[in-house]
Amino acid sequence: MTIPAFMKLSGRLAGFPFVKVVVDLDESTFHFIDSTGNPLHVQYIAEHILGKPVEDLLRDIDTFNHDVYIRPDRRFFLGLLALHRRAEEDGRERVFLSLETVEADTMTADMLLSFYRQVRAHLDPSVPLFLKPANHLQEAHVADIPQEELPRLLAHELLSQAPFVPLNPGTAHGRLRVFRSDAEYRADANTLEWHDIIVMPRVPDDIPRVSGLINTEHTTPLSHTNVLATGWGIPNAIQTDILDRLDRAGLNGRWVRYQVDPAGAEAHVEAAEPPATDSPPPWTADRVTLERPETGATSITPLSRLRMGDHYRFGTKAANLGELCHVLEHGSRRWLGFYQIPRPPRPDLLGHLARLLGVSGPADEAVLSAAAERLVRRYVEVPRGIALPFSLQQEFLESSPRIQQTIGRLKMALEAGTEHIDGLCAELQRLITTTRLPDRIRQQLDDAIVTHLSGVGRFVVRSSSNAEDLEGFSAAGVYESILHARTLDTIADSIKEVWSSLVSVRSVRLREQAGIPLEDCYMGVIVQELVDVPLGGVLVTCNPADQRDFRNVYVNISAGSVADVVSGVRAPLQHLYNTVEGGGRTISLGAAQSDLDTTAKDALARLALIGRLLQSHFSPDYLYGVPVDIEWALDGERIRLLQIRPYRALA
Repeated sequence: MTIPAFMKLSGRLAGFPFVKVVVDLDESTFHFIDSTGNPLHVQYIAEHILGKPVEDLLRDIDTFNHDVYIRPDRRFFLGLLALHRRAEEDGRERVFLSLETVEADTMTADMLLSFYRQVRAHLDPSVPLFLKPANHLQEAHVADIPQEELPRLLAHELLSQAPFVPLNPGTAHGRLRVFRSDAEYRADANTLEWHDIIVMPRVPDDIPRVSGLINTEHTTPLSHTNVLATGWGIPNAIQTDILDRLDRAGLNGRWVRYQVDPAGAEAHVEAAEPPATDSPPPWTADRVTLERPETGATSITPLSRLRMGDHYRFGTKAANLGELCHVLEHGSRRWLGFYQIPRPPRPDLLGHLARLLGVSGPADEAVLSAAAERLVRRYVEVPRGIALPFSLQQEFLESSPRIQQTIGRLKMALEAGTEHIDGLCAELQRLITTTRLPDRIRQQLDDAIVTHLSGVGRFVVRSSSNAEDLEGFSAAGVYESILHARTLDTIADSIKEVWSSLVSVRSVRLREQAGIPLEDCYMGVIVQELVDVPLGGVLVTCNPADQRDFRNVYVNISAGSVADVVSGVRAPLQHLYNTVEGGGRTISLGAAQSDLDTTAKDALARLALIGRLLQSHFSPDYLYGVPVDIEWALDGERIRLLQIRPYRALA
């Protein structure tokens, strides 16, 4: 089958060649736009249809967007044609086209059918054309139209078969290491070097710091491994068809140059010369520094009494949850921060926020802030919990001479760079988990649980270190969290497990690479009510696949378990929700058999907006652009937030 001639005008989006199109209903004309430079529809319409300077339309871009994406009596249908290639079982290549609107378009079923027919009439009939609904609303609109009348493919059907998905852009020069299974990787894991570029079906969570990652199976950008890769700033991609290409080129074990470009068609890997001289890892030039912790005697404290500034005594996670409790009780002066920032040509996004909050008519900032606060307070809660300070960990460690001696030996081994580090870490972990908790600490723990957590049947015990969620060192998945503790004994044992994870081989090695000395690292602990819910997951208030996208919040969803999302063991549902114009779309079903119902999608859209509002409150600067990573659980309308921390993709 020949490629349509108009694809010579194509640009490239998410690895697919595309051409933008315009149907002018008033003039009954059809336009292919030269899309090599990815021009905006508004530019083409201004210059080639309306004959006016594009600046005239940009001055009131929201009115133009309303006219072409929202109005039921609109003049223009705007869309995008993308070319897809799919290998069939018989070895032949199938070529077809998809047609979609922008994600904010509210076309009705009749409009979508009319748009499809008009585009179909201008294409070679031998090339299959499918409508790709751009959002959940459009999916619902066309659900009852027979497939033979309106052939269609859903976004998740296309993306689940996409051979290339950029997870983190960048370039690396290193040695390629190909592993076709987890067992093959485990057999050679101790031979990995910092300059290696790993290719395997799904890169495991316990990967050491390397120079690049390529997954040959689909995975979520929010697995611990992929969050670590983002924090490390290394190129990372899904490329499902790369193994044959690497085999043909004989690149396994050779030095290569590896590039991930979100605008590219595939992950680029080519042979390269090894470096002329040995050089240290590039990250050694940017050492991570910690704020001085406080280990003076501090009481076990309920999360609701902590603030963000308490991180130097209780760790980052506990302090952030305390800040979240404070926001729910007292509100925030920063609710509108993200929406107040100019997004040229718009002076701000406050009008969009007003519509999302259901505020009609003229609304000043005070009215919008009050509406945002009502939304958050109505739907959000933080499960009850207590936080153990660094001082209790220090008291426990000092209660055992053997633990103190082993810590000293480990520090000396780290300074000398000896081969005994791994063995000492394992010995120290064993001592911490088997040493009895002193009676004084045990009594404090029991008193705090009785006072603040009576009535809770099951607990989760979480890490809260000062050596995580840092610029250049996220530590995602590095420290332990223990589920389903029920009694004082199991809670105490779980606390020691969490403390011991601070000195695991992996955590010590990763911190050493980042320049964080062992003596500066402390571990607080959160003991929190464990909630059973139908849905749980993780969201980040950005689009990990497109760092230019300021509209969307990316949500991973699992049936009841946040752990399934971050571990990468079970592929989650993946949605994007637009927190400017509204609407959402499903980009992957993961391991699920079907998508969520409308009620759940509406609740997740609300969660996405709440996440965006919280991004403003937790922002470290006054541009409010640093996204946050939120672990959440959904029970009907109630949203329980389990963790909030910075997500460094855009930092």
